[in-house]
Parts: sequence; structure tokens; C-alpha cells
Amino acid sequence: MRLKYNLTERRKLQESDHEPVELKPEIFRAYDIRGVIDVTLDSGVARSVGQAVGTVALEKKAGPVVVARDGRLSGPYLMEGMIEGILSTGCDVLDIGAVPTGVLYFAAHEFAAGSGVMITGSHNPPDYNGFKIMVAGDTLHGLGIKDLYLRISEGRLADGQGVVTKRNVVPEYIAKIAGDIQVERPLKVVIDCGNGIGGVCAADTLRAIGVEVLPLFDEVDGTFPNHHPDPSEPDNLKDLIESVRLMDADLGLALDGDADRLGVVTLAGNIIYPDRVMMLLAMDVLDRVPGATIIYDVKCTGHLPEVIRQAGGVPLMYKTGHSLMKAKMKEIGSPFAGEMSGHFFFGERWYGVDDGIYAAARLLEILGSTDTPPEAILNALPSSYSTPELKVQMSEGENHAFIEKFTSAARFEGARISTIDGLRADFDDGWGLVRASNTTPILVVRFDAETEQALARIKAVFRSQMLQLRSDLELPF
Repeated sequence: MRLKYNLTERRKLQESDHEPVELKPEIFRAYDIRGVIDVTLDSGVARSVGQAVGTVALEKKAGPVVVARDGRLSGPYLMEGMIEGILSTGCDVLDIGAVPTGVLYFAAHEFAAGSGVMITGSHNPPDYNGFKIMVAGDTLHGLGIKDLYLRISEGRLADGQGVVTKRNVVPEYIAKIAGDIQVERPLKVVIDCGNGIGGVCAADTLRAIGVEVLPLFDEVDGTFPNHHPDPSEPDNLKDLIESVRLMDADLGLALDGDADRLGVVTLAGNIIYPDRVMMLLAMDVLDRVPGATIIYDVKCTGHLPEVIRQAGGVPLMYKTGHSLMKAKMKEIGSPFAGEMSGHFFFGERWYGVDDGIYAAARLLEILGSTDTPPEAILNALPSSYSTPELKVQMSEGENHAFIEKFTSAARFEGARISTIDGLRADFDDGWGLVRASNTTPILVVRFDAETEQALARIKAVFRSQMLQLRSDLELPF
């Protein structure tokens, strides 16, 4: 698959015609590092972060560090800075090039001691980029991310000269998946890569497991010319829905920018939200791991825990965040976890990481094991009246301040309140949630109810409570 770059933009990025960016603590977020190119993030910042990562990896005897990037325009020069920084500590680097995040996780577990850096802006706007970091098998979050900043600011960095090795691991990644998963009956799927890095190997991986694949927007292009690669936004699935209909495909699949999240649509044009997809995946895992704890995030439907219980599992609601989920899985030995955003984490038969391409393979394995059409299987999953993730724009830092005040001031009579991540109010006939995103300065709101009337009532209650706190909010509900 060709990687397309706007050469003028790339040259502009690489000429360093801007002042070096000062390292700012706000880019060190709850579960990764993210910033705006030439504003809070540049190759110098990448080099500093690389020095900190290399130092931690050496201390944990967890080198070499695998480094990869997605298809964003700033990726090549950030990767250069990151590799320079890691090497300057004396830690070795395995450079696997431009590949999906799931391939980075695979390589870190198979060819290194569980250490890797993925340079990706995920589903953020094109001018963003960032780093997802894993050391010794643990994805850094919270204090682990903060420690990197402290090491840099205090100069507690190792000094040495490492060696970089380049390797194409994609064929081995595909072989690993195809060696474990083969679809029993022919399925035809359209996969929309959204011009993200999934175009490198998503179609080839699914073909290797026995699926007929019709790729859509699989040319990697960091300008994202067709639509933004975020399958959690229904508008971004319109092209996929139309393509599935025109091609008479069994299913439509969508990946985000670094291909660690998965979206699903049916031939009839229905979006199957990730919390419903998770029901099917959880039931399959529990067939082989009965009694296991299945983790889901605060944005998931109230039907999900009941499905998990009926399948013989133990449901556990937890905070949103890919690194938080992976840490919780490891802590309690969970074989499977998922998020409403489309992150699915498989500890059973895989590495306990989120990988949209691998999740697609597992889903197709299930759908291909029966003669029942995928549409019928997915439509049979418990459903409710729900919204997608609704987003309320705010300035940097405002969203967290709002949630802190909201959890103290808001009152929801007759509801069970959870504040593990924002505020979720569960009523007998539905629930509402408002939380602060840890990746962009927004509030994330979602509602789910048994009837349209209940959905409207819960929306109205949340709207009233939120506007009491800030009357100038522009609420999309």
C-alpha cells in the first residue's frame, strides 16, 4: 500500500522553520502524550520523550524499544526525533516503520521485551500527533506518563549510544493472526480505512483469514481527504454504509487513524455500536473462559452487564482509556475488555491489547461460524434507544474543571450515581453520562434508555443540570 504525503507540507515540517517548542506538562495526559504540531509538539520534544522512554526501558531491563508511526504528515520527523532520543540513552531501537498500532503491540511482545512507542494522533485532528508508550509490557498511564515529564525536566536521563535495526514485521503479524483464525464460510466485507495507517495491512490480514475484502479509502494520506478516521462519529460511516449497500456485502468495518478502534455497520445500513458488538465478542470469549470478569467502560449500554452475566461472566464497569483498561485487565486477569469508542482488548488468544484489525478478525470468525446472516445475528443483540457519543467543545482544561464542579453540584433524584469517570446517573429505565475527555478539550455525553420517552426525559434532566452550572454551554441534545 502506498503512503501518500503532501511533499510541500512534509518539507515545511522538516525544515525546522519554527522556534523549538518548549516542553509543556499539559501534553502529558492521562493515558498517552498528545499535542499540536509546532505548538506543543515537535521533533525536539519527541527526542526528549525518547530519552525518558529509553532511560525507563534500561532501568527495567526492557530494551530494545520498538518504534512505529501512523500516516500523519508529522510522523516521519517525530519518529526521527524519538529514535534519536532513545538511542542517546544507550537503549537499542527496532524501527518497524509506518504500521498500525496493533502491529506495534505485536512486535513489542514478539520481538522485544514488551517495550514500544507508537507515534500517532489516533482520531484527533490532522494537526495533532502524539505517543502511545509501552514499557516491559505495561502501557504507561497516569503517574507513569507524569514520570516521563519529571525525568526530562529534572535531567534524570541515561547517556549512551544504542543501535537501531529496521524490520518489516507485517508479514509475521498477518501470519500470526491467520494461523489462529480462519473463517469457516465465505463472507464479503467492505473495510473503510479512512486513509489511516490501517490501509497498510487491514485488507491483507482479513483476506488471509478467508474473507473476501473490498477496501475503501485504503491509501494512507495524512490529510484525510475523504472523511476523518473516527468511526465513533456516525457521519464518518456514510461512505461505508453506501459501499456495503452497493457491493451487497455481508458487513462493513471501519478503522480509526491508527487502526486500534473498530466500527461496524450492516447491509441494511444500521450502525452496530461497539457496546453491542462487545456483547457478541464477550459471549464468545466466555464460552472458553467461563466465569471470567469482562471489563467495559462507563459509556456502555446497561444491557451489556446483563448479557455478560447470562453468558456466565462477571461484568465490571471501569474508566474510559486504552491504557487504563489494559492495566485493569492485567491487574485482575481479565480475558476481554471493551469501550464504547470501539477499543476491544483481547487477553484470550492475544496480548491483552487493543487492535481494530485483530478485533475485526475475531468478529468475522464468530459471524462465519454459522449459516445465519450477520445482519440477523447482530440485530438479535439486545438494543435500546441510545445516542452516539455527543461532544461539547470547551477550551483546554475547562472540561475537567466543569466535571469537578458538576459531580459536586448535580442532583439526580432516584438515580444510582457513579463517579469513577465523570458522572453517570442510572435510572430504572435508562442512564445518562457526562465525562471529560482525556485526549481533547471536550465533554463527552451519552444517553441510553428503554423507551424514547425515557431517553427524552433523561436528556432533559442532564441538560437542565448542565446549564444550571454553565448557561453558555452549546449542548448537542
